[in-house]
Amino acid sequence: MSHRCKIFFLSFLLCLIFSVVLPKSVLFADTIDELRVKIAEREDAIKALEIEIAKTQADIDNTRGQQKTLANTIKTLDNERKKLLSEIKVTTQKINARELEIESLGIGIQSKTLSISNNKESLAEMLRVKDILESQSTLTALLNNSALSDYWDAIHDTILLSATIENQIEQLKSIKDNLETDMTEAESIRRELSNLSRRLSGQKEVADGTLSQKQKILTATKNKESEYQKILNQQVAIRNTFEKELSDFESQLNFAIDPSGLPTTGAGVLGWPLDKIKITQYFGNTDFAATHPQLYSGGGHNGIDLGAAIGTSVKSASDGVVKGAGNTDTACPGAAYGKWILVEHNNGLSTLYAHLSVISVSAGSVVKSGDTIGLSGNTGYSTGPHLHFTVYATQGVRIMDRKSKVCNGVYNMPVADLKAYLNPLSYL
Repeated sequence: MSHRCKIFFLSFLLCLIFSVVLPKSVLFADTIDELRVKIAEREDAIKALEIEIAKTQADIDNTRGQQKTLANTIKTLDNERKKLLSEIKVTTQKINARELEIESLGIGIQSKTLSISNNKESLAEMLRVKDILESQSTLTALLNNSALSDYWDAIHDTILLSATIENQIEQLKSIKDNLETDMTEAESIRRELSNLSRRLSGQKEVADGTLSQKQKILTATKNKESEYQKILNQQVAIRNTFEKELSDFESQLNFAIDPSGLPTTGAGVLGWPLDKIKITQYFGNTDFAATHPQLYSGGGHNGIDLGAAIGTSVKSASDGVVKGAGNTDTACPGAAYGKWILVEHNNGLSTLYAHLSVISVSAGSVVKSGDTIGLSGNTGYSTGPHLHFTVYATQGVRIMDRKSKVCNGVYNMPVADLKAYLNPLSYL
């Protein structure tokens, strides 16, 4: 190999190596950095809003700890609306931040795709040169070089090129792995974005609902405490009678339930339906159930109660299909589950989410574990905002229309053979 050819070859080789070390992605660095600054700004705004929300929630908790009077109820509704409006701002900021993250990942994916294409072209060219060098026989190579040292230099160049090719292949593999990671992350963020969008829509609905509820209370009570207390007592009486009516009906049901169709008990069979867990009442004959037998007809609590502020995201406990959703308050206000959702899972279990403020799914919706399906609330018979969570053996639960003698209306809700009620903590 002539000295001039050798210099050309080494220059070509260095250019190839340089293209590997400095991929095309550097061209996108400034744009990605700008997006990161915008994302950080939104995260700072979220932190400030969350401090404001925490203060308002403290005011709500303080008022709820006081006697249930008309004035305290109105004050609580005002604070809940104030908190919800702040949460709407938080959700909006989170949506904006996630959209920027997807944009940033999109730029990164574009950069890596371009880098893979360029590296493949460089690799193909290196392989072509290597094939030319290796195709020469030893005798031909010796004759083509004026000195033995040139021959050994050519062999050295071939070895160096082989090492560069191996490095190029590793670079391609690394870029491809990073690309797949980015695409997976982008898909995860898109799913989170979908949940946030549903939550935003629900929060706006709840904020409007608190305003409407306040007006209804003021109209019904004529702003008089005595009228408000009378309404509360009427709700308790209706709830007690309705619960007995329902319990009598369920005790007569006898659905075939095959125990072998149920999953083995253990933690993690189902996921928690809330991000933050505070159990306020357990399953079965709890102290509250024992001291309020009229509410449970002596049968105990048929699920668990989880403390949750109005507007908290409620998530599906596992993959499944929404079997139904409804609102018992339309037929029997303040007597039962209020707004509820029933999800049938693939493992022989079904789960109920009750006292919701917003229902974000409908019958037939396919849900994944962790998907937002609604927002917690205080509908139906509820002594305070919380999520009622029940686990059934799927074979033992049905959604039925029932005419209530208590409410003089037809309500639609899940009813179950009493042996179909399972302790949620056996699967969470």
